Amino acid sequence: MADLVLFWHRRDLRLSDNLGLAAARDRSAKLIGLFCLDPGILEADDVAPARVAYMIGCLEALQDSYKAAGSELLILQDNPIKAIPKLAAALGAVAVYWNRDVEPYSRQRDTDVAQALKEKGIEMHTKTWDQLLHAPGEVRTQAGDPYTVYTPFWRNWIGQAKPEPVPAPSNLTGLSPKEKSTAKEAGATELPSAKTLGFTWDNGFLLDPGEAPALAQLENFCEDDREIAAYDQQRDFPAIPGTSTLSAAHKFGAIGIRTVWAAADAAYSRCRSDETHANVRVWQQELAWREFYQHVMYFFPELAEGPHREQLKDFPWDNDKDLFQAWCEGKTGYPIVDAAMRQLNQTGWMHNRCRMIVASFLSKDLIIDWRWGEKYFMQHLYDGDLSANNGGWQWSASSGMDPKPLRIFNPASQAKKYDPEAEYIREWLPEIRHLDTQMLVTGDIPAEELEGTGYPAAIVNHKERQAIFKARYSAQKDKVKR
Repeated sequence: MADLVLFWHRRDLRLSDNLGLAAARDRSAKLIGLFCLDPGILEADDVAPARVAYMIGCLEALQDSYKAAGSELLILQDNPIKAIPKLAAALGAVAVYWNRDVEPYSRQRDTDVAQALKEKGIEMHTKTWDQLLHAPGEVRTQAGDPYTVYTPFWRNWIGQAKPEPVPAPSNLTGLSPKEKSTAKEAGATELPSAKTLGFTWDNGFLLDPGEAPALAQLENFCEDDREIAAYDQQRDFPAIPGTSTLSAAHKFGAIGIRTVWAAADAAYSRCRSDETHANVRVWQQELAWREFYQHVMYFFPELAEGPHREQLKDFPWDNDKDLFQAWCEGKTGYPIVDAAMRQLNQTGWMHNRCRMIVASFLSKDLIIDWRWGEKYFMQHLYDGDLSANNGGWQWSASSGMDPKPLRIFNPASQAKKYDPEAEYIREWLPEIRHLDTQMLVTGDIPAEELEGTGYPAAIVNHKERQAIFKARYSAQKDKVKR
């Protein structure tokens, strides 16, 4: 009789191109999937209902995949430190496999689970870095240090050979009826709905949950060479569907990063002009940004709590709660900002160019601690990822690892450049879509034009507020030098 092996899924909700799962299959054909609904995550105050709903959809698809392969995905709803060793011991599992993660909470949890398994005499195998093309430590400076600046990281990273995708496990053996009964007694339960867990999300997703939709979207984006070949020209225009929309699939591992890279690399090989080569390369650079932020989070876990730059560690933020609420609701009187926040609130997603615009506005115009915005994003984004979200916010707030940190986005200039016909603004601000394009783009709207629309006048003056921020930033730099 084959040994029973468990594979603990976390942010790798698929069968194909899963390094840890492939290693587990090499150990035994009697391979049972496991997912633990962790109260430590679900009860945190930065959980987005949309993200939970997407995750549950991915788990439903994963259960179907296991069934088709001849096995099953077990669900636990408890503290994994006690629930996983209990289940493994009850089933007589010889080993539990899982892929590693970069996030501080996950790393501590995994250490505790490994220790609990060890105490029960159960093997654990946790060497695989499935969510990355290069594990932390593989890409270092000449001095052997982790990179803190993206550009040299990219140059090193792109020069290294990329691993190939691995096949999905097949011909698996599932649990016997007696073992299924034992699993239930040990805590295995039915997969609950998001609503059962206390999260309501009925607005759908830009990308449907699960491995199959993610693979189909990757093919649509890369293999016909139309979207990826125009990526750099289109990616910054929020009214144009010019991005891959795979961010949530990356977050939950509904698609393997080696599969994604192989598709991008194949598209690059098919290019017949310098322009199309450049477009594909830019998307590859975005994949590298994703890895850079994860490497940084691994080596500098303190970033999850606060700024990297000294001058931002005790910055005198205004933290006006009324201004913050106006930002959250998309009622700042700056159309491009408000359109973006409405998109987030209604869809659980926001275009990346707009993420930078609203982050700059919160920190530089409203002079509100960027961590307020970071948390709000995590409470609403269905693709919310600690490393990427934190990295993006710290970049925008001038607190992160950026050699040219002091950037201030002018909302009007950004709208003029990236939404020149106000198409995006009109889509999300229907109450003022009738106004002149110039007014919508610049935000310079006469009071009489706003009468009866319910849309507010600008809550701050951009020119005045950026001057205040710059003065405080300069003062903080001087303070740090002293």
